[in-house]
Amino acid sequence: MYINVGLIGYKFMGKAHSHAYLDMPKFFKPKGIPVMKVICGRDEAGVRETANIFGWQEIETSWERLVERKDIDLIDITAPTNVHKEIAISAAKAGKHILCEKPLAMNLKEAREMLKAVESAGVKHMVGFNYRRAPAIALAKKLIQEGAIGKIYHFRAVYLQDWIVDPNFPLVWRLQKDIAGSGSLGDLGAHLIDIARFLVGEFEEVIGMSETFVKERPLAVSMTGLSAKAGEVKEKGEVTVDDATLFLARFSNGALGSFEATRFAPGRKNYNSFEINGSEGSIIFNLERMNELMFCSRKDPEEASGFRTILVTEPVHPYISVWWPPGHIIGYEHTFIHEIYDLCEAIANDTPIEPNFYDGVKCQEVLEAVELSIRERRWVKISEL
Repeated sequence: MYINVGLIGYKFMGKAHSHAYLDMPKFFKPKGIPVMKVICGRDEAGVRETANIFGWQEIETSWERLVERKDIDLIDITAPTNVHKEIAISAAKAGKHILCEKPLAMNLKEAREMLKAVESAGVKHMVGFNYRRAPAIALAKKLIQEGAIGKIYHFRAVYLQDWIVDPNFPLVWRLQKDIAGSGSLGDLGAHLIDIARFLVGEFEEVIGMSETFVKERPLAVSMTGLSAKAGEVKEKGEVTVDDATLFLARFSNGALGSFEATRFAPGRKNYNSFEINGSEGSIIFNLERMNELMFCSRKDPEEASGFRTILVTEPVHPYISVWWPPGHIIGYEHTFIHEIYDLCEAIANDTPIEPNFYDGVKCQEVLEAVELSIRERRWVKISEL
């Protein structure tokens, strides 16, 4: 089965998704084969350059025209957060399957509207929480389900970056609330929240704090991914999102959680790490060493107790069998390839896919609860929202 794809967005995430569509069929043997039909963006020259590099058949500068095309089966949204809702709802009404980058929406109200739209349309829908597809995290899920660490007591997670520590770094769209929705909380914290739900369970209540360390920045004249250039005239604009957010959580199963997301951690480039402690053992993961999972079991003999490092490159580990011989590691881009494979198979086989817009809504509930907690300086129950 061929699946004609229309991708909206051509920069950082657009390139990551393009690479995934290009490479996935070359390694997996999918029943659903993506066809790189159309890539869309406002800058015609930029879109054309990306299309030529990755092999997209056509380009488009209007997402509205793209969504209405009868020959498109799947709409992939990698554009900024402020356009997610409008594109996704239009795509759902047009009967298209949808992959949307995280966070799902600007706020909980929008996220719920998007979920209602895709459920009413009966289309497949997925949120781009790609880290679920890291083989080590998939192995962590398997170990937890099998009871290897017993009853979970603690989940502690940090997502640390340093790309805006310089106060002269330009005011990119990720630092503007009306485009991004939130700062480190929605960009980085959303991943931690989804991983926590995936591995531990639902949140019950949260309490948080946040700070914007640099209040104004030079206006950007160009930006791509996590880099940008400011104009020669150092006109400044206001930073309207959080630079760092920390929060505590209690899960419905009684486990405790701590979360930290910041872009002000010099030396940390993409330090997405968590530790889970249970009655029978512990698990540690660090994205910067994504081919490794650290595991401690209380069943080990006393003389050999402690953490062991599992190199998740044996064919027995999730997703690895299609790649390289043991010890030949994979990278960040492979999480997107695995994501696209699972989505295309769900479309071809008409089976459920996760994480979907429901998971996006559940994540948005926690994000909104944390923001409310910060404003009102109190614990907030998820059930309040």
